[in-house]
Amino acid sequence: MAINSCCCYVFAYSSIGLGLSIAKVAGVGHHVKTSITGVVVGVDVSESEKVWKSFQAIGDIAFAYAYSTVLIEIQDTLRSSPPENKVMKRASLAGVSTTTLFYILCGTIGYAAFGNKAPGNFLTGFGFYEPFWLIDLANICIAIHLIGAYQVFCQPLYGFVEARCSQRWPDSKFINSEHVVQVPCCGAKYSVNLFRLVWRTAYVVVTAVIAMIFPFFNDFLGLIGAASFYPLTVYFPIEMHIAQRKIPKYSFTWVWLKILSWTCLIVSLVAAAGSIKGLATDVKHYKPFSTQQ
Repeated sequence: MAINSCCCYVFAYSSIGLGLSIAKVAGVGHHVKTSITGVVVGVDVSESEKVWKSFQAIGDIAFAYAYSTVLIEIQDTLRSSPPENKVMKRASLAGVSTTTLFYILCGTIGYAAFGNKAPGNFLTGFGFYEPFWLIDLANICIAIHLIGAYQVFCQPLYGFVEARCSQRWPDSKFINSEHVVQVPCCGAKYSVNLFRLVWRTAYVVVTAVIAMIFPFFNDFLGLIGAASFYPLTVYFPIEMHIAQRKIPKYSFTWVWLKILSWTCLIVSLVAAAGSIKGLATDVKHYKPFSTQQ
């Protein structure tokens, strides 16, 4: 249910951004500087800056497709019939195809609308100023989507920490005891674990404060995408596929799977390098708790 709701909000604000971009491109007197190769070396950026920003963009793209961390969470919610693997194949094909279409449209039409001065996020990066109510609606959808996605993406980490702590301190009542709390007026009862409440609250507070202190949205996205894309989305699935199907070593299929794996590793490394370079540059002239584009 939460994942379906997040998808609706993504569709909503992506459609708003796409529609506003189309309106801006179609507007009278719209002339922005664009080129087939993007920003101009020597005018907008230096040669090294363009290389590093290209690497960072690769990390942003990788982050957009690193959904493997929630794939198992989604699969666990499916019924046993029809088979989960068949349902997930169809769902993954539809989901990846739809997101790819939207990303390409937003990227190309957004660039046509803003040219070489395009912000990192044309909804929150002040690409548009009006109509105010529509932009506010899109940003509300973004906020709701991120709040829901944050909870979904954090579940594996929550589960890992809580399971390890329970194993490490099995006799601790603070960690393992469940307390039933009855909500007044409605009569509903909820099971509350004090350790889970304190640990998850502290995690959310710490990550929120860090995000406000270092508001480098695109750079952090690229770094997270580079760090998670190869091991979770490429390496482990390929190795599990090879082991499950018992693909012979040095066979045609094995060689091409390994080429794909190593290619994606190189992509992740250059994306991480570009994002780290971007963070290092931003840190030199940033102010804490201020927005950085």
